[in-house]
Amino acid sequence: MPAEPGAVEIRVVACLVEKQRTTPDAYPLSLNSLRLACNQSTNRDPVVDYDEATVSGALRQTALRGWTRLTSGAGSRARKYRHLLPEALGVDDGELAVLAVLMLRGAQTPGELKGRTERMQGFTDLAAVQEVLERLIERGYVVRHPRRPGQKEDRYEQVLGGGDADPGPEAPPVRSSFPADATTRSTLPADATTRSTLPADRVGKVDRDGVGVGKDDRDAGDEEFVSVAEAPTPAEAADEVARLDRLEAELLELKGEIARLREALGD
Repeated sequence: MPAEPGAVEIRVVACLVEKQRTTPDAYPLSLNSLRLACNQSTNRDPVVDYDEATVSGALRQTALRGWTRLTSGAGSRARKYRHLLPEALGVDDGELAVLAVLMLRGAQTPGELKGRTERMQGFTDLAAVQEVLERLIERGYVVRHPRRPGQKEDRYEQVLGGGDADPGPEAPPVRSSFPADATTRSTLPADATTRSTLPADRVGKVDRDGVGVGKDDRDAGDEEFVSVAEAPTPAEAADEVARLDRLEAELLELKGEIARLREALGD
């Protein structure tokens, strides 16, 4: 897990906070709804174009941090997600609203924050916003930047993470844009490695799931293995990563269900 959250994680958890406050009837969010929230063109800086695999990978990382969890509504079979930032960071409603807007829109002045947090948390005046910012600074969640020429106020920025460059709308992110240690194949079991990462002495045989095997791995009479003469195409590699993403998401859901059952049984 990275030392600090990347830009995708910051965007994902901030969108969960925002939608909980502004559209509570639609919260928790499905994976697709969360993707749309991340990619919306209003109240976002920068505007991004994440795909579901990118958002799913970020959710796995934020779950490991204790920032999000898989959940589901009554009678709903769709996977949905909610944030746990108040518990994870120990912040109150006002502090959470300010942090979320800083996560979504970058460094801002107290005046900008007052206007942009209005839908989530109404502050009576700039002094109330400033008080929240000072508390966040003391706890290491926010830093103050000197005012720019022509500006009357200092600017404030969240420092929970997000240092990785966000892809812009002209360059949609690909899975290789994940932080190097976020969801790479090096964290997968050895038998789940794709063909392109096989040792040289094992290239040449793959099963129907794309997992490489050597001559000694093939059972007599097993017709499920086929010979290959070339490396997988980019499309094949993308399909394989998507398949692994789905399997990991299902595993995370099962773990959540087990945890909820244990809580219900008082274990």
